[in-house]
Amino acid sequence: MNLTQRPPRSPRVRLGGYVLLPRLLDKCRAEIAGTLGEYHYNCPMDRRFFDFAGVDHEALKTQVAQGLGDGSVLAWILENRRHKHSEWEIAQWSAHREGAVPADNESRSFINEKVAEAGGADREDIGTWFDFLDLDDHVTFGGKA
Repeated sequence: MNLTQRPPRSPRVRLGGYVLLPRLLDKCRAEIAGTLGEYHYNCPMDRRFFDFAGVDHEALKTQVAQGLGDGSVLAWILENRRHKHSEWEIAQWSAHREGAVPADNESRSFINEKVAEAGGADREDIGTWFDFLDLDDHVTFGGKA
């Protein structure tokens, strides 16, 4: 995984019902490989997953470093998570995360500035954190806002 050449998966992509998980696995693999670029493993967004699932980011990184694929990592998470949420609870949490918007003035200003810097000042469809991350990934690798 080389995140200096392409972005991680969208935060919307799910694994085991969890949003964010495939993206944070991409970042974890890139950190292990030394190809993380401008991304950050265990960033505040990643920690939303770790807190919800009850998984330690370093313990997960140890598993990923063994070269496990997504399915094996998910199996490890399901076996070792502290919070044994039902499929319904995971689906609700994922839907909530997917629809989360910047909740304070500082965050909203940050998003507005970043979208404008990316050339998307006229875009009215960037409202959620996931919208912003998808746009930022796209623009970072040469796409137009």
